[in-house]
Amino acid sequence: MIKPALGKTFLARGAGLAAAAALLLGTMGCFSAGKHVEEQIAAGSTEKKAAPAVQIDEQPGTVYYEIFVRSFYDSNGDGIGDLNGVTAKLDYLKDLGIGGIWLMPIQPSPSYHGYDVTDYYGVNKDYGTLADMKRLTSEAHKRGIKVIMDLVVNHTSSEHPWFKAALADPKSPYRNWYHIESKDAQVKADGAVGGDPWHPYGNEKYLGVFSEGMPDLNLDEPAVRREMIKVGNYWLEKGIDGFRMDAAKHVYGDFASTINSDAVKAKNQQWWQAFRAGISETKKDAYIVGEVWDSPVIIAPYLDKAFDSAFNFDTAKKLLSGADQERNPDVAYTLQRIYEMYGKSSGGTFLDAPFLSNHDQNRTMSALGGNVDHAKMAAALLLTLPGNPFIYYGEELGMKGMKPDEAIREPLPWFKSEGGQGGQTTWEAARYNAAPDRVSVEAEAADPNSLLAHYKKLIAWRNQLPVLRDGAIADYAQDNPAVAAYFRVTKSERMLVVHNLSGQAQTADLTGGFEAGHETSIVRTSKEGSKLEDGKLELPPYSTVLVQ
Repeated sequence: MIKPALGKTFLARGAGLAAAAALLLGTMGCFSAGKHVEEQIAAGSTEKKAAPAVQIDEQPGTVYYEIFVRSFYDSNGDGIGDLNGVTAKLDYLKDLGIGGIWLMPIQPSPSYHGYDVTDYYGVNKDYGTLADMKRLTSEAHKRGIKVIMDLVVNHTSSEHPWFKAALADPKSPYRNWYHIESKDAQVKADGAVGGDPWHPYGNEKYLGVFSEGMPDLNLDEPAVRREMIKVGNYWLEKGIDGFRMDAAKHVYGDFASTINSDAVKAKNQQWWQAFRAGISETKKDAYIVGEVWDSPVIIAPYLDKAFDSAFNFDTAKKLLSGADQERNPDVAYTLQRIYEMYGKSSGGTFLDAPFLSNHDQNRTMSALGGNVDHAKMAAALLLTLPGNPFIYYGEELGMKGMKPDEAIREPLPWFKSEGGQGGQTTWEAARYNAAPDRVSVEAEAADPNSLLAHYKKLIAWRNQLPVLRDGAIADYAQDNPAVAAYFRVTKSERMLVVHNLSGQAQTADLTGGFEAGHETSIVRTSKEGSKLEDGKLELPPYSTVLVQ
């Protein structure tokens, strides 16, 4: 949603929507405020009720790209991706149209993935140095690319000096930084992510919800709170533009029986509000996106003076399902309901963060059974939605990958050959992206019909058209189940986005979407052959058309 300083929200409610919208943009169809959105979502209703009020309220956004540094690009020939490798490929990202990058953990860690930190102020030696990190942010900023980084405050590594000191001495100042109990203490054992989260150590045990190598920090300890805010400020001072907050709801959500209790939700919200307040003096506009893998009702409070965005896991499922089944996912209707709730919680300051897959999920191309046309339509849906869409590295090429985690974080293939040319990372042998199914930047860049070319086209549309990049969303009801359509709307213009998700040509009736006498025309089409006459839009198979 738009920041308060950028303009006043235009809100059209109930039966007055058509007239109010006509004054600003022309008739947009019929919308009405139905049952309150929180009640609808909380009730889990699947019945399509009246859509909520359309908020003509902008979400100025950009496209972000998630990078697992280890798998991205190797600048020094050791087979491991590094920060200088990311810097070397900023022009690739700029050419793709990317406006922001999210770096998975770059701090020292005993693991390959880095989500168990041993030094919050350092850089993983495999990835380079602090000077390399500063150079990356500087070069990214020269290209208009923001840099956010993973920040893991729920837990540290069991190898962290704080934890070692806490275990070694009951009188250590770090003892209360963790949750340590006697081995016979009666404690809850229903871990929020499954299993018993308590791990034995001599005559004691400690809490580690995710694993024994990731002991949970105690955020009730004031010194821990001060330290995590200090860490955030440190990286902002080094040029970072914001953070992706790992496991955000697990700071206090340790047990399955209490994770969604009012008390736990309130404590999580209070901590993240404190973190936001603590870093605001260093960078008031730092962008914070949270990993809250839950329903919109659970997510909404995190957007109140804490996070700017939270990843939209529910929408990801809908986009993939719609593309896979070649059926309208009805995403705009759902988002209108969610945005009404998010707007109220955030005071109109939130930005959505839609995506298709990430480093914890099976890759998009594997989820879609290797169907490139379906992958193109999933991308088209994603990149025509409001907010900051996130692309997982290699998604633009059609990389495949299925759990376990290492297999969804394979090296990005830069070259047609697997011969290990300069820059290609080799830390993990390819299982899903090896010949004969190997895709590569080199091959995709040479093919004007490739998935990479499709991503470039869609992101270029978004960067060229403010209404597509920044606009709100409004459902457009039509009867063809193979067609998805919705308006993108700013205070000064609107655009109709129409997707043919099927392999057959389709016709969409637009006669109810524009007022009489309003001239309409196709302003962008992903394939030749689209045609608009007398309110009837003809769409080629697997295509997207923008109409104004």
